[in-house]
Formats: sequence, C-alpha cells, structure tokens
Amino acid sequence: MSVLIYTESVEGKFKKVAFEIASYAKKIAESLGTTVTAVTLNTIDVSELAKYGVDKVLKIKNDSLVNFTAKAYADVIKQAAQKEGSKVIVLSSTTDSLYLAPLLAVSLEAGFASNVVGLPVTTTPFHVKRTAFSNKAFNITEIATEVKILSLSKNSFGLVESPSNLIEEDFAPVVNSDDFSVKVTAVEKSSGKVSIADADIVVSGGRGLKGPENWGLIENLATVLGAATACSKPVSDLGWRPHSEHVGQTGKPVATNLYIAVGISGAIQHIAGVNSSKVKVVINSDPEAPFFKVADYGIVGDAFDILPKLTEKLKEFKIQNA
Repeated sequence: MSVLIYTESVEGKFKKVAFEIASYAKKIAESLGTTVTAVTLNTIDVSELAKYGVDKVLKIKNDSLVNFTAKAYADVIKQAAQKEGSKVIVLSSTTDSLYLAPLLAVSLEAGFASNVVGLPVTTTPFHVKRTAFSNKAFNITEIATEVKILSLSKNSFGLVESPSNLIEEDFAPVVNSDDFSVKVTAVEKSSGKVSIADADIVVSGGRGLKGPENWGLIENLATVLGAATACSKPVSDLGWRPHSEHVGQTGKPVATNLYIAVGISGAIQHIAGVNSSKVKVVINSDPEAPFFKVADYGIVGDAFDILPKLTEKLKEFKIQNA
C-alpha cells in the first residue's frame, strides 16, 4: 500500500525533481499511515533518496531501458505499482513523465491529475489543488478512482529532508518487445551546462539582443548565477539559438525559482509558459513592454549597458561571500 514514485535520472544520477517528489510523497504517506517506495531505472547510487523519506527502492537495471521510451517505462512502473499494491503514484512534471502518465493511468484504470501544486486538501474524498488556465488560476480536483496518479509541478513543493532507513531491492519487471515499437535512434545532450528542466534559475533572451553574436551577455550572466540559458520563440525561429532553448507555452514550460527575461517584450504565449516561476525579473528598454505587467521586478534600460554591470556586481558579491 506504499506511495510509489518514479525517480528520474540522467546518466545514472538523479535529477533534482526526484528529490522533490520524494519529499512530497513522504508527506502524503504520513497522512495515509504508509511508506514511500521509489522506482529507479539504471541509477548508479540510490542512497541519497534516504535523505528525503524514501523507505524502499525497487532498482531496475536493464540495458533496453537506457533510453526513455514512454510505453516501456509506463509498463515497468505499472508492474512496480502492482507489486507494492500502491494506490497513490507520484510523478514529476518533466516532459518524459507527462508522456508516460496517461499511458500508466489507462493501464491501471487510474485517475490522473497534472499540474498539482500542493498536498491533498483531503484524502477522503481525495482532493488536490492544481493550476488551470495557463497558471492563471487554481482548481480543486477530486480523484474518485481507487488508484490515483499525481504529477507534481516543478518547484511547487521544494526539498524537505526526512531521513529514513532505506531498503534496496533489485526488481526485474517483464519487458515486452511490443513496448519498443517506437525506436530511439539518437539522443543529443548538451554538456557542461545546466539544463532548463533542472535549473533553479533561467536567464532568457529575446530579439532585444539584436543578434546571436551578443548572446555572450546572456551566457556570462547565466554562468555567474549557475543558471540555464533560454530564449523566446522568435529567437529560435530566426536560428539565433537552438529550439531546445525555446521556452514558453509553445516551447518548454518554465517553473523556476528565478526567471530573468532580457529583451523579451512578453507575448501572451511566452508569459503563459513561464508564469509559474516564483520570481520574474524583466530587463527591457521599452517601458510599455507587456512583460512588465507580470514582472516582480523590472529594469527599464539598455541590456547592453545593464547586463555587463549586473554580471560584474554578482561576481563581486560571490567573491565577498565565498
């Protein structure tokens, strides 16, 4: 009857979201009087999960599952849930988890709630708070099925340490060849950079940067902050930056602790896609830019003058506080 979580990893190491959903699941488990079980796939060291309240880990090691395949991953998580008798399953809101969640829900005949931003309001009946209308509102959703799947919005709960005595168990689910009808032919990954999915801070640039040759201003600020770099849709469409950096409603959603938008006017689709970020800072030379209406902090001025000064001040601050 334990609460089951799927803990994502990259190259054998856990993503930050794995620890956030572990923290969240621990609180649910406490309210239900049960434990937390994690499913890991080809993860090298699982011991860190003990810091965040996980009681048991089902370790899956299978070379056919090195690359993400939604159908196959959903199938093995289903088998883990059935083995543990889990009635509550918690996933993250990464692209991978959002792909596999509906498949898992169908196979378990479970209700699925995405964009969850808080612990269950009640467990009998089971009510959860979710964002709605592109993060402009909230609703309370009831899940009436016996098995319930929750997808937790990034940075909505945070990391909460709750040390446990972790039990590790090897688990070998049946892997069906039919689950690999979609073949992964190549996986391209950037190295040496913070990914948008894992970043607590994102520095994003728009057409106000005037050209790709000026992107060093964005990268320098991001390096000092330990942030990921991103861009608006027009920038990726122009070929200044790769489409993998395009954020917004039509690109990658962003829910960081700090989002800095430089030279981005603030089209409604962009704002909708980043509105879940806790603090939004806008730097733009146009005082009428729509982005200022939703910003927590705004600077009206020339980015070519502001960014170098801001970067230097942050460098000085880091040295003084090292």
